[in-house]
This record gives sequence, C-alpha cells and structure tokens, in this order.
Amino acid sequence: MAYWDSEFQKVRSPILRYGFAVVSVAVATALALALQEYQFRDVELPVLVLVIGLVTWYAGTGPSMVAVLLSTAVFAYFFAEPLYSFYVSARDLPYFLIFLLSSAIVASFSAVRRRIEENLRHARDRLEDELKQRQQREAEIRNLNQELALRAAEQATANKELESFAYSVSHDLRAPLRHLVGYSELLQKHTSGSLDEKGQRYVQTILDAAKRMGNLIDDLLALSRIGRAETRTTAVDLQQLVADVASEVGAQTPSQDISWKIGTLPICYGDRALLRVALVNLLSNAVKFSSTRSPATVEIGCADGHGEQSEIFVRDNGVGFDMRYVDKLFGVFQRLHRADEFEGTGIGLATVQRIVHRHGGTVRAEGAIDQGATFYFTLPTRKNIGKGH
Repeated sequence: MAYWDSEFQKVRSPILRYGFAVVSVAVATALALALQEYQFRDVELPVLVLVIGLVTWYAGTGPSMVAVLLSTAVFAYFFAEPLYSFYVSARDLPYFLIFLLSSAIVASFSAVRRRIEENLRHARDRLEDELKQRQQREAEIRNLNQELALRAAEQATANKELESFAYSVSHDLRAPLRHLVGYSELLQKHTSGSLDEKGQRYVQTILDAAKRMGNLIDDLLALSRIGRAETRTTAVDLQQLVADVASEVGAQTPSQDISWKIGTLPICYGDRALLRVALVNLLSNAVKFSSTRSPATVEIGCADGHGEQSEIFVRDNGVGFDMRYVDKLFGVFQRLHRADEFEGTGIGLATVQRIVHRHGGTVRAEGAIDQGATFYFTLPTRKNIGKGH
C-alpha cells in the first residue's frame, strides 16, 4: 500500500489526474445507485465523501475541486428531492448542506495531509541525497587519507634512504679528503722554498678548498645524524643554555666586539643536545653576519611565552637579507651571500629547521638588507606537546 500510495502521488500528468477525479466520481455514483436499488439508504453521502477524499489524496487540489463539484451535482441530481433535477427542496436542503460541509472538510483534511506527506517525502529525498553525498565525501576522504598515508610512507622511506645515502657518501669521502689535505700540507711544507709565489698560492687554494669540503662533509654528517638520532625529551633551561652557547661562540671570535643581550627565557621541553646545536648555528650565524659592525649586537629573547609553546628570537644588526629570498634560507646548500664575503656551507639553517621541526615547532625569519635579521622558532613549554618527525 505504501508503495502504490507513493507511486500514485508521483503522477504529474493533468489528464491522468483530472481523469482520475471524473472516473472516481462516476464509479462512486454507480456504486451508490446500485446500493440504493438494493434498498440501502443514505449510502450516497459517505461513498461520495470517501471518493472526494481519495481524489484529493492521490490527485491533488485541482482534481479534488472537480470531484467536489461533480459530486455536488450528482448528489443534487440523483439523491436530493426532487430527483433528476439540480433543484434541492427545502426538506433536503440540510442534508445537502451536510454533504457539502462533509465534502469540504474531507477535501481540506486530505489536502493538508497530502501537503504534509509531500513535504516529508521531499525532506526524506533531500536527506537521502545528503546521505549519499556524505557517503561519497567520506569515501573520497578515506581514499585521500589512504593516498596521503601511502605518500607519507613513501616520503619517510625516501628520506631515510636519502639520509643513509648522505651519511654513507659523506663518511666514505672523509678518508680520501684527509689524504688530500694531509698531502697538500706536506707538499706545501716540502716545497716552500722551491715553489714561487704563484705555486704556493695554488697549493694554498687546494688546501683551503679541501678544508672547506671537509667542513661541508662534517655538516652533512651532522644533518643526517639529526634525522637518525632519537629525541630525548627533558626540561631544558633555555636561559642557561643560551648563556653557555653565547660564551662558547664568543670565545671562538675573541677579536670581534660583540654586545650580547639575553632576555628572560622560559624552560622548554626538548632534546638538550639538539637544541644546543640549533642555538650554536643561530648565534654563530648572527655573529658571522654582524662581523662588519662594531659592536656586533646579538639579542636573544622570548617573543611570545603564552600557551603551550614559546617563540624565541635571535636578532642581530648585521648585513641582513632580501625578504624576496627568505624561502631559500632554510634549504640545504642555499646561500644568500658569496663564499668570499662570509664563509659557510649553507647547511646551518637547514639543521636548525630540522631540529625545530623534530620538536613540533616552526621556524621563520625576517630581515632587510643592511638592517639585520631576526630568526624566530617555537618550542613546547609542556612535556609531550611538540613531538615532530
């Protein structure tokens, strides 16, 4: 019944709907007349009213009005005195009015219920569509998550392979490089009297390049070890750690006039050894690129200490950099200054970024040409908050 009820209400053809109204009234009239022949009295009213309700329910408002008009005409013609006339006598007028009122009430109730059913059906259809769309989106999200997980696994595997490759290559290069440096020094020592100034300069260039390559290999090894080392999280007093690193960096550049400004720093959670490496790189960079200033000013402080992370900054008054190239700062072998201006391998800031990411933090830089630079990095202030990869 529910199925056929739904199917009937889906009929949209006006011919079928209005035809259904006419045929229904005709059938009801024939049925009432037949019952009347068998001495069943006063059955015309419920039969015709029932038909009006059915037409309203299945065919809609327009056909129901047609059914009401036809039923009224049939009732007046066949069942109200005088018979076979559209005139209604005073004696049958109340009965006729009751029929009209009953027809109107049934039609209105059926129309209201039909409208409610249509609204419910439309709402159900919308919910089904939304459910299908949601299931499709969930399926797409699952597929994307699976693809992302696969990509992440592939990326992790590639990173491990790359780190292993860099470690192996760097480690294997150290032995021949030591021979190159050693024999260059021996050549320089044994031929110091026989070589002219140009020859000695050539030997010194080879020696300097070999030493620079040795530093580069050492930095590569340090970078690969950071990715391979296990992080040991403890409470780290940044105030003390920064003071120790500043003293160490200052001792390495005794001829440089450096003004250290160390603000109040929080206690953070992380690997003390890795954080020390990051701070050594940041402070050494600040001192190196401020070497043309007198005094060189290096400031370390806490920019934001609220919430579960603290943002630490290292600021200098050095040569700065062009913000258009800020994305290159943290790339391996990326340098914004020539090697003859400032020595270095271009790995220090990449090391800083990797260490900060392993602690679940972020690192960024701001600067301007000849106006110094500021490096910001965040660290967790609660244990187990910032576990990175």
